[in-house]
Amino acid sequence: MHALRQFDASSLLDAGESIKALSEYLGHASPGFTLRYYTHLMPASEGRTRKAIDDLFRPKEGPDGLATA
Repeated sequence: MHALRQFDASSLLDAGESIKALSEYLGHASPGFTLRYYTHLMPASEGRTRKAIDDLFRPKEGPDGLATA
């Protein structure tokens, strides 16, 4: 059962689920406990961070196909 619980937690973290939601799903008393226990399962965020910033500054295309500010 413990292996299934670990698999579930790691799958949810990999899919981007929040620590707060995962904590509730697992029945932990606080998200802090969940973070301390499962932090080693969290994927590296460097790629997501770079993509978020890149997407923020990338010109958006409007309905007519032209880039807008």
